Amino acid sequence: MERTATGPAAATSPPPAGTPLSDGVAAAPASVLPGLLDGMPRQRGTATPAPLPVEAPPAPFGAWLWRLLPTPAGTPFTFAYAAVLAVTSAVAAVAAPGLMHSLYQDSSTDVAHLVRTPAVVLLASALWIAGGILSPYVAAFLLVLTALERRIGGARAACVFLGGHVLATLATEIPVGLAVLVGHLPTTSLHRLDYGISFGVAASTGALAGLLRPWFRWPLLTLVAALLLSDLTEFADPMTDWGHLIALTLGVASWPLVRRWTRPA
Repeated sequence: MERTATGPAAATSPPPAGTPLSDGVAAAPASVLPGLLDGMPRQRGTATPAPLPVEAPPAPFGAWLWRLLPTPAGTPFTFAYAAVLAVTSAVAAVAAPGLMHSLYQDSSTDVAHLVRTPAVVLLASALWIAGGILSPYVAAFLLVLTALERRIGGARAACVFLGGHVLATLATEIPVGLAVLVGHLPTTSLHRLDYGISFGVAASTGALAGLLRPWFRWPLLTLVAALLLSDLTEFADPMTDWGHLIALTLGVASWPLVRRWTRPA
C-alpha cells in the first residue's frame, strides 16, 4: 500500500509546486524554499546574532622582549646604525690612543670645524660613542631608537635623531663662537672636543615620550630631566650638559609632528 500522511502533519504539509493558492499565486518549488528561508529571520524583529570577535592570544614574554631590540626587518635604521657604532667602538677599543685622539679631533663639531666643513663633522661626530661601548647612552640608544622607529618608521626616526643632534650641537657651539668673538672666552674654545650620539639620543627620548601613555610618559621625562640637571649642576662640562637639555626639549617640541607620523598598529 502507498504510505499516506494523516492528522496534523498532513494539514501543515506544503502544497505541490504549481498548485494554485487561495490568492491565485502558484506555490514555489520545494527546492527554492530552503534557500529563501536561510536568509530570513526566524521570528519577526529578530536576526541571526553576529559571531563574537576572537581575541588573539597574548604574545609570549620572549617575543615581547625581542621587540625591544633592533632587527634588520623591523627596525632597519636602528639596526644598521647600531652595527656602525659597534664597528667604530671596536676600532676605538684596539687603536692606539694617539690615533683615536686624531680621529676624534677630526670628527669634532667644534666651532673651527663647523666653520670649515659643517656637514662632514656633523655626520662624523655621530659615528662615535663618547665613553665607549659601556656608556649608558648605548642602552638608551638601542631601546629608545628601536621603540621610536617601530612607531614612526626608519626615515622619520632618523630625522628626529639627526635633527636633535644637529640643532643641539649648533645651539651650544654658536654661543661659544660668539663668546670668543667678543673676548669672553679664549681662542682655544674654538677647538673644544665635541662628538658622540648623546644629543640624538636625548632628542629621540623626548620625542618617544610623546607617543607613550601618560602614566609612563611623565615619569620618564621627569627621570631623564632630573639626571640631566644633576649633570649640569656638577659643572663638569656645562656646554655639553646644556646641549642634552636642549636636545630633550627639541624632542618634546616635536610631539605634534611625531604623533601625526605614528603608524597604525
